[in-house]
Amino acid sequence: MKIGFDNSSYMEKQTEQILKRVEQFNHKLYLEFGGKLFDDYHAARVLPGFNVNGKILLLEKLKEKTEIIICINASDIEKNKIRADLGITYDMDVLRLIDNTRKMGLYISSIVISQYKNQPSADMFKNKLERRGEKVYIHKHIEGYPMNVDLVVSDKGYGSNPYIETTRPLVVVTAPGPGSGKMATCLSQIYHEHKRNITSGYAKFETFPVWNLPLNHPVNLAYEAATADLNDVNAIDPFHLETYGKTAVNYNRDIEIFPIVKNILTKIMGTDKVYQSPTDMGVNMAGYCITDEESVKEAAKQEIVRRYFRTSCEYKEGHIEIGAVEKLEIIMKQLDIYPEYGLAVRPALEKSEQNKCPSMALILPDGNVMTGRTTNVLTAASSLVLNCVKKLAGIPDDIHLISPAVLEPMLMLKEKILCDKNPLLNLNEVLNALSICAATNPLAGKCLGKLYDLKGCVAHSSHMLSKADESAFKKLGIDVTCTPEFPTSDLYYV
Repeated sequence: MKIGFDNSSYMEKQTEQILKRVEQFNHKLYLEFGGKLFDDYHAARVLPGFNVNGKILLLEKLKEKTEIIICINASDIEKNKIRADLGITYDMDVLRLIDNTRKMGLYISSIVISQYKNQPSADMFKNKLERRGEKVYIHKHIEGYPMNVDLVVSDKGYGSNPYIETTRPLVVVTAPGPGSGKMATCLSQIYHEHKRNITSGYAKFETFPVWNLPLNHPVNLAYEAATADLNDVNAIDPFHLETYGKTAVNYNRDIEIFPIVKNILTKIMGTDKVYQSPTDMGVNMAGYCITDEESVKEAAKQEIVRRYFRTSCEYKEGHIEIGAVEKLEIIMKQLDIYPEYGLAVRPALEKSEQNKCPSMALILPDGNVMTGRTTNVLTAASSLVLNCVKKLAGIPDDIHLISPAVLEPMLMLKEKILCDKNPLLNLNEVLNALSICAATNPLAGKCLGKLYDLKGCVAHSSHMLSKADESAFKKLGIDVTCTPEFPTSDLYYV
């Protein structure tokens, strides 16, 4: 994708606005961080040029002023909720967030387990953290939250939550995903501090929807696509339009909850002048940093198709209901695009039809289309990646990179000793074999080095991938989609 977003300008503008908010609230701001601190691949895909770790790099520049609170919903721990882009549970992502953030010199003061209802797995997670020296706070479910404002803003509501001692002017409240209790944690803290005569305020760090882009701009529709399972809908912010006469885009949950949030803030702070619209609450300068409108539009359309395939596979596996898939079909119709609009989709399907077996295609950085198919030894993913690195290294297709002396024992181990039902070598196994051969085969070593060039490429599979192949693609940084078809008729498929 052609670069269409100025990340440096974004970092500068966003930082400036955050510092203005800190100053506005007497140098004490609770900033709810929407999206992901690290690895914000959605933003990078729809805004080509956006740094996937831009948010954490921004905070790194403000680290002397900043401390971080991480929230996780107790129900998400209990249900083993998965972060789809990384394939790990939310509780494991909290541990990852803590480790990665501290390595950058940022201060994490505490972890909040929200919506606690005596879930045993939440207790175990709390124990694990505390025994490693972490400060953990429990926020129990407040009956009637958030509608019963009189109860919420009282000693039986926010007042029943333990107060978290914070020491820095900017307190970032983040989480592994939505519904983790970030806003409630911010407002609970403001309640406690105003009772202690500490003036503090609240704002939201947001990226999507982009408030100053049109309602049906592909970037904003891509946000709807990304949250199809949550049934989020972009809408014109009526409060902003009424107060300022300006059109601004927000999403339904923020718009619906705004009168309640405003009422809560008014009751805590003693004034209704802080925010007049949900858009007011957000710090979002992304729309001012788009440098190539057409590039961004095209990237967003590709993301919508990608989300369609991912959601369709999740439906096929029984994880979600058909409504999410139908919503994505409606979004694609709005933009006059279709599943085969995805860059690598048609070549993969044609290869599969030609060979009557699962197949894949990948678009190389120079635009060349590479394909691979399932063989009697390799999965389609393994074949594809070997073909790609050979092409990048300028090695003829008929030269074998992996020695039979390495390949045959691996196959024997997998099939005869480990009794694996799927004897084909998956991508991770093939990459291990390639690295072994690189010790004695210069061509294999050359191809191993070319794996770096596949980062950021897009690929498509004619059938759903095994978990092993899917995980290997994520580690390589290859963005892969799958047609929602199982590769075999077997019900047990790993």
